[in-house]
Amino acid sequence: MMTIGEVAAAADLPTKTVRYYADIGLVTPGGRSEAGYRLYGADELARLVFVRRARSFGFSVDACRDLLGLYGDRARSSRDVKALALERLAEIDARMAELEALRAELARLATACQGDDRPDCPILETLAT
Repeated sequence: MMTIGEVAAAADLPTKTVRYYADIGLVTPGGRSEAGYRLYGADELARLVFVRRARSFGFSVDACRDLLGLYGDRARSSRDVKALALERLAEIDARMAELEALRAELARLATACQGDDRPDCPILETLAT
């Protein structure tokens, strides 16, 4: 069994994050020491690494909870896992489209600005309206 600091280091997560995951019931400690400290085993470490990786793909905590449920369910359908992945992919695509539009507008404004000693600036004018 590992202390919260040890499991956090092994999972490459901040201790505060591991504590938060325990508090919300996402990855609970495997037990407690006689002094009441949280203790984690290999299974909990694997779940923490799983969540860290899922979060790196931008999955929400709730989606991570769903993914962990599917991960632990040997009778699961891969269709359910794929549906979660495709949902996240659609969110990423939507965000990319927003960012591309934002980039195009900012590039247009930067091109319209003379960038000289004059005080007029289309960038500031757009931000002010």
